[in-house]
Amino acid sequence: MAQANRVFLIVLDSVGAGEAPDAAAFGDVGAHTLRSAHETGKLTLDTLRQMGIGNIEGLSFLGRTDSPTATVARLREASMGKDTTIGHWELAGHISPSPLPTFPEGFPPSFLHEFSAAIGRGVLCNRPYSGTAVIRAFGEEHLSTGKLIVYTSADSVFQIAAHTDVVPLEELYAVCETARAMLTGDLGVGRVIARPFTGKAPDFVRTADRRDFSLEPPVRLLPDAVREAGLDSIAVGKIHDIFAGRGLTRTLRTHSNEEGMTITAKLAGEDFHGLCFVNLVDFDTLWGHRRDPIRYAEGLSAFDGWLGGFLPTLNETDVVIITADHGCDPSFPKTTDHTREYVPLLIWGKPIPPINLGTRQTFSDVAATVATLLGIPFPCDGQTML
Repeated sequence: MAQANRVFLIVLDSVGAGEAPDAAAFGDVGAHTLRSAHETGKLTLDTLRQMGIGNIEGLSFLGRTDSPTATVARLREASMGKDTTIGHWELAGHISPSPLPTFPEGFPPSFLHEFSAAIGRGVLCNRPYSGTAVIRAFGEEHLSTGKLIVYTSADSVFQIAAHTDVVPLEELYAVCETARAMLTGDLGVGRVIARPFTGKAPDFVRTADRRDFSLEPPVRLLPDAVREAGLDSIAVGKIHDIFAGRGLTRTLRTHSNEEGMTITAKLAGEDFHGLCFVNLVDFDTLWGHRRDPIRYAEGLSAFDGWLGGFLPTLNETDVVIITADHGCDPSFPKTTDHTREYVPLLIWGKPIPPINLGTRQTFSDVAATVATLLGIPFPCDGQTML
């Protein structure tokens, strides 16, 4: 059985691989994130193509290879949701039977009254909104009144936008922690998100100091098992936020894909034993939600170029797993939100034979596989692919 000393689990946030069988239930028929990036003509995936991404079912347009260097598969999400939190929980071993609550009409006035009293500030908006549009619409009123801009989306989120001249970062984070503690039960959204911005009207700009405050996972997940086994459980990017900090031995926050890749490369030069769990979020926040297929393609190409330099630096007992948590098709015309899609999976390393595993029925097979590679006990909702 294949064993690894270190596993680098890299989540390309929102890089979907085509509509899932139940896409119609989510309003996402026709969504295909990777195809949209490919059709820009700006996509260069030399490293991923050699690994075998074009051999994955439904991705032959990316270019097949007769001599792939990685095991590949297509993963179907089994959880009832298409958001970051549920997607990562499933990757870490838990299938969520019910979607997290959403608030298409805004949050209940009774909750907002209680929240305002707790933080000493009023609120504005309280309805679904684009993150960039909401600060254009309410930014000046926020500056003049000090009220917080509260909004949501099609996802299970409670987002709080504030200008850094009005609400310093630490105060904004503290306000989000208050909201997180209050949003439980029927109001238990997946994430409370701090959305700081700067600048002057009408050219307000969101900063890179976003922070997510997630609902604590309902069950023991992969990071918990890794840490309990006495191994390193390292989080890069928003992984700490997604898992509410649970099961982690070290957290390295990032502000961009580039920073995340740089930190991951540095970690490869360190002597650790266990899991390095990485999220590269720019695909989702900067290019997917903003429906920018060209920059999405360029971002994927930049990752592919980095990957080509990263893999040769690894040890013979290292394994790299590349996948995603949901789709966010940058050319999808019906919405600016996530799309219900398959996701790609590539597993690379000296202990891994290059096999095509077809389509797997849950993201949780990733967690079972990582546990097998690291030799730790972890019964979960998936099955090992080794």
